[in-house]
Amino acid sequence: MAGRGKHRRPRTNPLTRGIIAAGTGGAALTLPLLGATHASAAEPQSAPAAAQSVKQAAQPAKSLTYTVVKGDSLARIADKYDVSGGWKQLYKDNRAAVGDDPKLIHPGLKLTVKTTKAGAAKKTATKSSAPAKPAAKPAGGVAQATQASAKTYANNLDGWIREALDIMAQKGIPGSYDGIYRNVMRESSGNPLAINNWDSNAAKGTPSKGLLQTIDPTFQAYHVDGTSWDPYDPVANITAACNYAADRYGSIDNVNGPY
Repeated sequence: MAGRGKHRRPRTNPLTRGIIAAGTGGAALTLPLLGATHASAAEPQSAPAAAQSVKQAAQPAKSLTYTVVKGDSLARIADKYDVSGGWKQLYKDNRAAVGDDPKLIHPGLKLTVKTTKAGAAKKTATKSSAPAKPAAKPAGGVAQATQASAKTYANNLDGWIREALDIMAQKGIPGSYDGIYRNVMRESSGNPLAINNWDSNAAKGTPSKGLLQTIDPTFQAYHVDGTSWDPYDPVANITAACNYAADRYGSIDNVNGPY
């Protein structure tokens, strides 16, 4: 998507290589996938610790949904929830959502975590199912967007579109499921990490990014309060693009080609 021009569907989808952990605002922070802060990855396990690991492994794994925050890495999350098989198994279980590079995760990304830690899944489920308390002083509609995100959505294209539609409804941004889906498939084939490095926007230093291929200036100008500032975040990318399309075309439903 150009700020006021056209762009084409990306031909390639290169993913940033290197040692990267979750960041904000489209800029990722560099953290080692398995660093010195993870004692279990850096030091040999003592005999009592090994016995405890065996005991935990014998317990049936329970699944919970974890939302990535700033500074996270797969290793850190796997350590926190005692994932059997460590970060490699966590990556295997969530490869469709993470992408080809296990070192590249972004805040807001939802992961399925199979934990053996007693009570972890139950505690998380109880917290998620508790009714949200109304904010005493809502500011700028952020409280409304937060209520929408409190619902449970699948961590896939269908879930991202439905979550975006709920936020758009609260903000008065027009658009339908079919209109969003049609444009997403044309622009990125449903890959939230898609980036166009070859067209005129890329030549100017502002490549199109994400599900609906927004350039950074457009994403920032039409960013929707209550969503991530990361242009690769699926929900943030959809809502910003639909906000832009509403301003220029009346609705994302009216977009049927490069926009």
